[in-house]
Amino acid sequence: MFIGFGYDRHPLVGGRKLVLAGVEIESSVGSLGHSDGDVLSHAIIDALLGAVGLGDIGTWFPETEEYRNANSLELLKETVKMLEEKGFSVVNVDATVVTSIVKLFPYRERIVENLKSALKTSRVNVKFKSGNTLGFEGEGRGISAYAVCLVEKKKCTKST
Repeated sequence: MFIGFGYDRHPLVGGRKLVLAGVEIESSVGSLGHSDGDVLSHAIIDALLGAVGLGDIGTWFPETEEYRNANSLELLKETVKMLEEKGFSVVNVDATVVTSIVKLFPYRERIVENLKSALKTSRVNVKFKSGNTLGFEGEGRGISAYAVCLVEKKKCTKST
């Protein structure tokens, strides 16, 4: 079993969509980023890659034209596929998103379902925090996400 931790944060600006795990959140501002700015998917990608010693999101999905405005949930699916090809599977993911700009709880079920599908596990939990008016997130200037994951090496079975 291997544990990974991921973190991401982005400023919030007008003229951008706010996306979490592929779910578009109704908001007057969105994440400024090279891709779609999905901090939750980015944090989980980093956690998964870290768990198996494969670097970070920038290693595999650099800020090149190929990934401009990329769908981060698709990048997460690619990451899971990469882990599977190396003989790993995701056991669970627990994540926290921090922002005060919008109430996220109404979107929780859709976010969790998207993550369960992408991660190929039913053990997914996502929490939302406001930042209590403190710092970048609490002041409404940004959004961040933290994620921890447990990954296991699949057991090989001999066929007869």
